[in-house]
Amino acid sequence: MKRVRFAPSPTGYLHIGGARTCLFNWLYAKEINGEFILRIEDTDVERSKKEYVDEILESIKWLGMDWKQIYYQSQRFDIYQNYAEKLIKENKAYRKDGAVFFKYNFDSIKINDLIRGEIIFRELPKNEEVIIKSNNSPTYNFCCCVDDALMEISCVVRGEDHISNTPKQILIYRALDFPEPEFAHLPLILSPQGGRLSKRFGATSIREYKNQGYLSSALSNYLLLLGWSPGKNQETISLNEAAKCFKIRSVNKTGAAFSIEKMDWINSEYIKNEDLKSLSSLAADFLKEKGFLTENISKDYFEKVIGLFKGRIKKLNDLLDSAYFCFYDNYKYSDNALSVLSKDLTEEVNVLIGKLSLIDDFSSQGIEKEFRDVASSLGLKARDLVHPVRVALTGEKVGPGLFETMEVLGKQKVTSRLEKLINYWKGGCDA
Repeated sequence: MKRVRFAPSPTGYLHIGGARTCLFNWLYAKEINGEFILRIEDTDVERSKKEYVDEILESIKWLGMDWKQIYYQSQRFDIYQNYAEKLIKENKAYRKDGAVFFKYNFDSIKINDLIRGEIIFRELPKNEEVIIKSNNSPTYNFCCCVDDALMEISCVVRGEDHISNTPKQILIYRALDFPEPEFAHLPLILSPQGGRLSKRFGATSIREYKNQGYLSSALSNYLLLLGWSPGKNQETISLNEAAKCFKIRSVNKTGAAFSIEKMDWINSEYIKNEDLKSLSSLAADFLKEKGFLTENISKDYFEKVIGLFKGRIKKLNDLLDSAYFCFYDNYKYSDNALSVLSKDLTEEVNVLIGKLSLIDDFSSQGIEKEFRDVASSLGLKARDLVHPVRVALTGEKVGPGLFETMEVLGKQKVTSRLEKLINYWKGGCDA
């Protein structure tokens, strides 16, 4: 059985780069009909924290991936010590000042990277390296090799920033008489300007993207596109679909530029296409975590609200501002909306209130007909009433379709908010 692994270090949260590496390993396991395992590289006891481990595992699950087994390097120190002793006995390593040094027996090394093709290493920057520190903790290159061999990892899929580690690790495999795995080095994720990814340009944790209201399926989809494409200009693809056509050899060699705009667009597409009940459930959980829903709101009303914004938002976080008026009455008229209210239309709005109160079927179609009839009878264009009414109902100049909004809010809320507008014109309330 072929195996691949993702090996995060729990000294921080899971970020975009690590999540993409995890995803490509998971997909490659599907491609080769093999096993995907996790290895928590927690040899740095002081900096490794359980909260980071928990977040990493939670984020991987949230993105839609699972694993066959999980290992913790902190539980394997005896294994590393034993293999270090083996190297010492064979005169391939030596102990000095409490640490163990490995002596590189170097000649040129050639590998056939599954993504980059042939890579030849002609020299190393040094002739030896610490493999066991004086505090008895193993160093990265050493325990990585021991674990990959003992865990029967058939291909090491990781970022191209690890290419320089490859010849060192191959020499350790050979010194320990371990079979050498294949390698596949993924392109780096770059900022829009082509430099290293920073927090400003997307290098935040997966948890943070979740907190902003990105859907897990959309974020997984976007990660897929950072270095790979399903072809035919297809930009939305589920993990299950990707697992059927992913090929590690088709991963790009060049760096992938991170784009918030592209990620937002993909997320908005997933929101548009999500089943309303499912999206409403996700939105309800999201808003509840934000402490947003403090009133008793019916499931039916909540679904209508989500339906109103389904095609307008980029992420669930947008609901905090754009849908506020649907749940609370204490909103203010925004500063840029006050110009719409400069003309006092008290009499006209009073007529509209009266007509709306007589509608039995308070649907968008019935509301629109009555609204336009009122405007026409008063010698107004529909837009002369649309703009101040929208501000009255939402506090903003722009928003979802006015008549659909009125239907969702219901007759009672609509009339009471129009009365509040009249009171504003009379100087009886603040904007």
